[in-house]
Amino acid sequence: MKNDAPHDDADLRKLGELIDDIEVAMLTTVAADGSLVSRPLQTLKLTADGDLVFFTAADSPKVGQLTDDLDVNLAYANQDDKCYVSVRGRARINRDQALIEELWSPAQNVFFSGKDDPNLTVLRVRVRDAMYWESAGNFVERVLDFARGMWSEQPRDLGHQGHLHG
Repeated sequence: MKNDAPHDDADLRKLGELIDDIEVAMLTTVAADGSLVSRPLQTLKLTADGDLVFFTAADSPKVGQLTDDLDVNLAYANQDDKCYVSVRGRARINRDQALIEELWSPAQNVFFSGKDDPNLTVLRVRVRDAMYWESAGNFVERVLDFARGMWSEQPRDLGHQGHLHG
């Protein structure tokens, strides 16, 4: 994922740092019956103005779901670092050819027949806000804190959480 967030915007910079090593997000939309539907998408970029950018197929069911309700959630998880991020935002879809040119890679040929595939669209999610949870210390420290917490009557500090504003 590319992160070109400006250095003067601490929350976007923090979000970029949190998700930089997490290639895939789970995008959740609302289906016609009101149920929630999640699916994986590769994050391609976090823009300086707070958009998370993805490629998607125009004929995908998620595109139809976004016609009725533009509110979405993105979930990121890095199991190795014990870092978890939940992003709320508003989605929009377009065919930004300049952005397609910028972000295209040969790996996209698995999903699309090329940069000019009429089914290729850009999905942007404008970040409204995000919550994150990070574990403190290395793996051994976390295991020891967890074990101490099981035998203690006091809760242990196993990390911290934060709220970021888009």
